[in-house]
Amino acid sequence: MNTLAIGDVGGRLLRLLATSLLAGVLVPAGALGQNCAPGAVSVQVLGSGGPRINPFRSSTSYLLWVGDQARVLVDMGGGAHARFGQAQAKMSDLSLVAVSHLHPDHVSDLPAFLWQSHLERKEPLAIVGPSGNDAAPDFRTFLGRLFDEKNGAFPVLGATLGGKRRDIPSGPLSAGGSVGLDVSVIDVTKEEPSVAFDRDGLAVTALRIPHGSMPTLAYRVKVRDVSVVFSSDQTGTNPKFVDFAKGASVLIMHLALAAGVQNNPLHAAPGVVGRVAQEAAVGRLI
Repeated sequence: MNTLAIGDVGGRLLRLLATSLLAGVLVPAGALGQNCAPGAVSVQVLGSGGPRINPFRSSTSYLLWVGDQARVLVDMGGGAHARFGQAQAKMSDLSLVAVSHLHPDHVSDLPAFLWQSHLERKEPLAIVGPSGNDAAPDFRTFLGRLFDEKNGAFPVLGATLGGKRRDIPSGPLSAGGSVGLDVSVIDVTKEEPSVAFDRDGLAVTALRIPHGSMPTLAYRVKVRDVSVVFSSDQTGTNPKFVDFAKGASVLIMHLALAAGVQNNPLHAAPGVVGRVAQEAAVGRLI
């Protein structure tokens, strides 16, 4: 069985296990990991909401599972920290955190996710994000502004970048507070896909996509014969994205506009989403 798709339905975290024949069952969040067949690949939607307050949806976040292990976390918008816990995922199982761009609804829960993570994981955690421009800093600079041990917004998370925490008044400076991060930055000026991660049985590539002036990446994750493309927010106007998503088992492409809306500088219209999926000949569009 290849577990290909899931949903964040009515505020309840569920995962759809889809066989190659597209038959499926819904599994309650409390039993997600335990119900995965050994080696099955699945995607779990931790959050499918946008930047506005929503009583039923967290902001953008996805987990890619292999068997009963959550291996890749894509984005960490508001509410995703709690959803990660509800999914019974383990920080120690993750191979990669991939950030598409630096709008808050895609990354605001990252500090909460990392706080005290050293209690669950000892080895560094690979994390990747986009390079910068006038609209946003490059990902490494962004993390420094958050977590620098002296000048960051959250200096108690200085250990993420090799620093110390200074909030404990007695005793020497502590290296605790967070797991260390192994940071990579993808150049969004490149027109062709870049390798974001290639180990632990995961092959992850990234491609720049148009989302206003915000540096933004789509990710394609390949595990054996299963490929999942995380489109993130985009207008759908980069013709290279169709090739990037070609033949994917699952394409997750955001839909933020009502039918009839045209020429939005940030998001693709419904018809564009459908056209991209059709031209890319993907197995399933979410």
